Amino acid sequence: MGQLEGQVAIVTGAGSGIGRATAQAFAREGCRVALVGRRPEPLDELAAELGNAALAVPADVADPAAVDAAVAQVLEAWGRVDVLVNNAGLNVPGRHLPDVSPQDWATVLGVNLTGTFAMTQAVLPTMRAQGSGTVLNVSSIAGLRAYPPSGPAYSAAKAGVNSFTESLNLTERVHGIRACAVCPGEVATPILDRRPVPPSAEARELMLQPDDLAQTLLFVAALPARATVELLTINPTVQRDTSNG
Repeated sequence: MGQLEGQVAIVTGAGSGIGRATAQAFAREGCRVALVGRRPEPLDELAAELGNAALAVPADVADPAAVDAAVAQVLEAWGRVDVLVNNAGLNVPGRHLPDVSPQDWATVLGVNLTGTFAMTQAVLPTMRAQGSGTVLNVSSIAGLRAYPPSGPAYSAAKAGVNSFTESLNLTERVHGIRACAVCPGEVATPILDRRPVPPSAEARELMLQPDDLAQTLLFVAALPARATVELLTINPTVQRDTSNG
């Protein structure tokens, strides 16, 4: 029997990177997984790979109406939500403070922070009714301290995710709901291609890989309900000099 046998998870940003690896890891452990993302094609491809364990649900987490519709689709199909993985995230190429436009700021916070809020709020009534639920928020070390490669908008969004996670545990633990902010260092995902100077292939080999984060999220999700990991940091063993972005 898998570690998540019989459970239902929603994974945002499931089309690539950490989200894709997490959906695969959860499905291997007996979990049914709703794959949420903006692009239908990679979701459909992954759903075909995972078979009956997966449901492709195209949606933009920055759109509250789309979020509500996505969660309603999952509940219609499977009737419950045991785990929410708020992984969807993005950044913009012009991310250093003098280059950040108001629109870029709003875009980054809209997906990374407001999307996390919207998805969580949409599943809370179901989790409360169940008396159980786990919310896993993929944050960043950029949410713990200013991090030059990420820029201020991304750092502010992830700091907000960390604070939001604290608030979730403060108010929802009495309903059997727990939340964890997972703060990784550099992870070799497609988001790196949007950096002003994308890291080399050699540098990416030294970074955390999507499977490393998938295993971390699985570890937290599979803990007994009595245990809550509120904040978890994970870094590459070899640290690169990122002081200049």
